[in-house]
Amino acid sequence: MRALLFFLTLAIGAVVGLGLTWMTTMRGYGPTAIRAGAWEAWPKAGTEDADPYARAALARAGELPLELADGIAFVAATDDAGKPLDGRCDIRLSGTVPQARFWTLTATDERGRLIDNAAQRSGFTSPEVVWNRDGTLDVALGPRARPGNWLPTGARGRIVLTLRLYDTSVGLASRTSDAPSMPRLTTERCP
Repeated sequence: MRALLFFLTLAIGAVVGLGLTWMTTMRGYGPTAIRAGAWEAWPKAGTEDADPYARAALARAGELPLELADGIAFVAATDDAGKPLDGRCDIRLSGTVPQARFWTLTATDERGRLIDNAAQRSGFTSPEVVWNRDGTLDVALGPRARPGNWLPTGARGRIVLTLRLYDTSVGLASRTSDAPSMPRLTTERCP
């Protein structure tokens, strides 16, 4: 009877431990995230100092993170009000982008795959966008074509935006974990 109780306790502990680890690795790269509005980044994920959860999440996803000297990636799955980004809605990204030599903005589905669309556009790079006179940026995301900086969402359900900043002082490269001022994400119209 004791042996059965021992193995039952061991099995319950293993299931709970593995389940909690799986849940933690499904929600980013561990507890070292920095947040700015809807955006999250894990600056230590690509370093030797990455915590075990970040290493497990990277191994599970098969991703190769940016090395801290190269840059940092910010991910947004919700707008600034906390509403999940929906590709069937009209979404506006506006404001300033942190200082970087180069950046990319990419829209993917929730599994990280590029979104098929008739325009064959899945993102923008810093030299491609049209800037406002005051140095701010406006990008319209949605299923219908728009003038200016339009990023098609293919009328998908949940989408994720990734803003990668290359050669930037944001994050641990500047010895700070403070989040920079990031562009705002607003859901404007949803069917």
